[in-house]
Amino acid sequence: MGRKRIIPNVSASTSIRQKAYLHIQRRITTGEMAAGTLVSELAIAKELGSSRSPIREAISQLVAEGLLEQSAGGSILVVRLTRDDIADLCELREALETHALRKVARFGLMRAEDKTHLGKLVSAIAGLKQELLAAGESTLSETQMKRFIAADLNFHTILIALSYNARINKIVNDTRLLMRIFSMPRRGHTIVELDRIHGHHELLLEQIGRREVDATVKTITEYLQESQRERLEEFDQRAREESVRGSLAVLLEDSFAL
Repeated sequence: MGRKRIIPNVSASTSIRQKAYLHIQRRITTGEMAAGTLVSELAIAKELGSSRSPIREAISQLVAEGLLEQSAGGSILVVRLTRDDIADLCELREALETHALRKVARFGLMRAEDKTHLGKLVSAIAGLKQELLAAGESTLSETQMKRFIAADLNFHTILIALSYNARINKIVNDTRLLMRIFSMPRRGHTIVELDRIHGHHELLLEQIGRREVDATVKTITEYLQESQRERLEEFDQRAREESVRGSLAVLLEDSFAL
């Protein structure tokens, strides 16, 4: 009789790696691991009660996706985006999303059920505006902002998915994730901002439904370029605030030294 072949438990190993991947990603997304934080393979292995091999694989995947980076000394850190990084990511998103929506409009790829679903997401943003008006508030609360982000993210994700290009869909989603995690934390939107975003979304639905290719491209381009301006302004504001805090710290140190 021949020797029985032993088949390795690939699924178990993959499951641990995936668990580690999601664990690290969640900690980055929630801010537990801020930009520049050192990522310890050993510490995470202890947290999850696993060997270091699947943790190493998960970290390698996150490095490849741009959430983590390797320093000159070989350490793994949570990536810190520069102003140029943010501009590059915004330009990449604009190029890919514009291409995807041009295709959706040109070939009439949005079905009636898609339009209904997208319409509900547009209405959700209008509903947030009404909540602010009813409460006499000027900006969205943290909870309301999370609802806005979910509606806005789903709206764009569905539209891009209708282009039936999985690679574009993944790259845009990864790009958006990087922007959301590593840009300046966004304050709550105002009524004016909600009005503008709602108007862009509503107009996009109408133009894509009428298969107006040039108009669709113009609208999504304007929307994404405005988003880029906001992100860069937020980055610049953070840089100014950090510079002021640094100057104050130096002054305090000098005063104590006297």
